[in-house]
Amino acid sequence: MASAAEQLAANMNMGSFAKATELHKRLLFTLGALLVYRIGTYVPIPGINSEAFLQFFQDPEGKRGILDMFNMFSGGAVQRMAVFALNVMPYISASIIVQLMGAVYPPWEKLKKEGGESGRKQLNQYTRYLTVFLALMQSFGIAIGLNSQPGLIDTPGLFFIVSTVTTLTGGTMFLMWLGEQVTARGVGNGISLIIFAGIVAVLPGSIARMLGLAQEGQMSAFALLFIATLAVAVVVFIVFMERAQRRLLIQYPKRQEGNRMAGGERSFLPLKVNTAGVIPPIFASSLLMLPTTVAQLTAQANLPPWMSWLPLVTSQMQHGQPLFTALYGVLIVFFCFFYTSITFNPEDTAENLRKYGGFLPGIRPGKRTAEYLDYVLTRLTTIGAAYITAVCLIPEFIGAQFGNGIIFGGTSILIVVSVTMDTVAQIQSQLLAHQYEGLIKKAKLRGRGGKGSGGRGALAPARR
Repeated sequence: MASAAEQLAANMNMGSFAKATELHKRLLFTLGALLVYRIGTYVPIPGINSEAFLQFFQDPEGKRGILDMFNMFSGGAVQRMAVFALNVMPYISASIIVQLMGAVYPPWEKLKKEGGESGRKQLNQYTRYLTVFLALMQSFGIAIGLNSQPGLIDTPGLFFIVSTVTTLTGGTMFLMWLGEQVTARGVGNGISLIIFAGIVAVLPGSIARMLGLAQEGQMSAFALLFIATLAVAVVVFIVFMERAQRRLLIQYPKRQEGNRMAGGERSFLPLKVNTAGVIPPIFASSLLMLPTTVAQLTAQANLPPWMSWLPLVTSQMQHGQPLFTALYGVLIVFFCFFYTSITFNPEDTAENLRKYGGFLPGIRPGKRTAEYLDYVLTRLTTIGAAYITAVCLIPEFIGAQFGNGIIFGGTSILIVVSVTMDTVAQIQSQLLAHQYEGLIKKAKLRGRGGKGSGGRGALAPARR
């Protein structure tokens, strides 16, 4: 028999959506925030030569350093050198560092576990401070790189560097605030939606570019069909894996209540195959920007002989290079296990089951249950890490065979599909909550009418 939630979901229609006024306000706020973000991606920073920079960015032989990676997540803002060119990548990097420190640094670990709401707010404040620092460092690296390139800016010098650092850092802080507002007052996760909007914005251009290459004869029709089929297959595979879960049977014991037996119910503990979600590739991409930024800063300087290896490492840290691909895959696997360990604690779950009398059939409550949950979760995370790594890296290898024809990689597809599914799930939960409220109100009205059916109050709900 279908559950009440499934029945309500099956009966949802446009009428129920039209009555959900609170959901309308949240959706409008979210769309408005994303519109502001997209407008900001077309506002260039002061002093940039837009035409020369566009030619520089479209040059396949140009050495753009970290600009290619920033452009993938910023919706083409780097290509126009807009005020939102850094996007929210410094904020994500800061979140990674704070979460890592929360696991190894005792004072922050105490704040996370015992601080409650105030501790969480304190860690969020540390994240904001660190975001400012990282944004300053990355924007300074971009400013130095642009200042050293002839013809890209109108008036090179100290004023350009200061104005660029201020503008890019301010853009990142505004996007961080905008993402928090969307999370609180809109629908979905604000930071993820900003990244989602940036990636989706470049999708039409990517499709048009591939069609143009096929029309010019630089890409065969077979290659175009293969890429389209691969994209559809990857989307289907992502949806399947994101919905896949392992259900562990939970049994509750029977108990005597008066003259009857109560309890004995069965339920399931769902464990997702990909517990970490879309976080690992985002974290890995963001973290790879940090050493690349440092390498980019030092590559322009006069290096001593013992640091002669740095330019070679800098060239290998570019998007599409073997070293970058290897580090990217390793970081994805690491963050899959790390984030899963943060979001799901087998010991706490086992303790909660023991507290409420639940147990896994054949497994003793307490320590043995925690060990079994950890065992199952480790196997599932291994499958999830392999799936995410394959989705993110295989299109990279295929794209290398077709040159610059493919710029919409597996990471982008994974983020788009995952964020879309999460946002739709939140919208459905809002509609279900609204329908539950409507059912409760109707039940209360009927109850009042029933009480007064023999009196004057029975005439109030008159039939028409």
